[in-house]
Amino acid sequence: MSQREHNLNREGIASSIATTPKPALAFGDAIAIIVGIVIGAGIFETPALVAANSGNGAVALGAWVLGGIVSLLGALCYGELATTYPHTGGNYYYLLRAFGKSVAFLFAWARMTVVQTGSIALLAFVFGDYASQLWRLGAYSPSVYGALAIALLTGLNIIGVQQSKIAQNLLTAAKVLGLLLVVGVGLLITTSPPQQITPTTESSLGIVMIFVLLSYGGWSEAAYISAEIRNVRRDMARSLVWSICIISTIYLLINLAYLRGLGLSGTAGSEAVAADLMRYAFGTPGAVFISFLIAISTLGATNATIFTGARTNYALGRDFAQFKFLSKWRNNGNTPIGALLAQGAISLVLVLGGTIAPRNGFEAMVDYTAPVFWFFFLLSAIALFVLRQREPHIPRPFQVPFYPLTPLLFCLICIYLLYSSLTYTGVGALLGLFVVISGIPLLFWNRNQQV
Repeated sequence: MSQREHNLNREGIASSIATTPKPALAFGDAIAIIVGIVIGAGIFETPALVAANSGNGAVALGAWVLGGIVSLLGALCYGELATTYPHTGGNYYYLLRAFGKSVAFLFAWARMTVVQTGSIALLAFVFGDYASQLWRLGAYSPSVYGALAIALLTGLNIIGVQQSKIAQNLLTAAKVLGLLLVVGVGLLITTSPPQQITPTTESSLGIVMIFVLLSYGGWSEAAYISAEIRNVRRDMARSLVWSICIISTIYLLINLAYLRGLGLSGTAGSEAVAADLMRYAFGTPGAVFISFLIAISTLGATNATIFTGARTNYALGRDFAQFKFLSKWRNNGNTPIGALLAQGAISLVLVLGGTIAPRNGFEAMVDYTAPVFWFFFLLSAIALFVLRQREPHIPRPFQVPFYPLTPLLFCLICIYLLYSSLTYTGVGALLGLFVVISGIPLLFWNRNQQV
């Protein structure tokens, strides 16, 4: 064991370089998992926001192609990190090795208070928008539905209700069916020529890409399966390339369907674009049917985010004394009750904040999470350079192609998106950064406790 690995263990973070998962995934398995992770509920919400900031259909569709390219660049960088340092901590472990425990702590703090909980609230608002198409609960219907979903799913996780394979397959089937229906309907029906909305300005590209890449989000999680791919040297890059190409094609088709069926202005002005398209084609029954499918699919995504986020927070409670309450485990239900309660409470506060924010709830959560998300993405990309320089002796089963150009280009994209999110996403962006910075006093407190 190297001196650095010894120091990491002494800090309380066990090294897992010697204990890698057993390779069991074939090329096709890897593609199926990556595509399944990335295609989530966001694609039913973000197209309206992309259309509203694009100015014309060509720009809107081009942004989805660009999003696929950016995602591929990032996935290749994460592919090297994940195969070199297989660890359940993911980003937390990469940042720990590259920058030390302080940066790793701030990442874990940000994940608990901004990124993961913000994602839960964001998904809850998507659920609320489509559930409101079925039965509206007053002026704040999306927020009410979202809060109820968080409370219910958190409670079920505390009890210990586990997702069965059959339930997961049904939820995935609902999502796929919804996508296929929207694509088919949008491409078959015709509408009046798309109207032009506010012309694209120089600042709009950054906003558009923030929403586009939100829908592509998930490949950073998907790259973690690299340790379980049988022939990682041959299939890692191939599975990533094929997955991103498949996802890009699906996203292009569904956005083409929206633009063809509703026009640019109709897409941009929609609060539930898939429901509006189905309403245009089949009336209220069509809108109700697709809204039901999407609402069920979104509940599954929300539950999965609650489940994984709680486990990350549980690990934070074990590593840092001041968060010991997060490590309380309910043996009867085999669930981290402390982490779930804290996560649920923060998520509900964010739903309330999104309700009273000047923007709608979904956009408010994008504002809140985007700068923090891209900041730590940038650090992870930089960690690739740092670890290559510091630890050249460690075998790298997969190396990012065209190093250092590929990770350097991805770093520049992260910087641009960080700048865009800080400049154009409103007060929510500053609030998210303030919450992360508020973790610094806790970091110093932790150090004093250890002295």
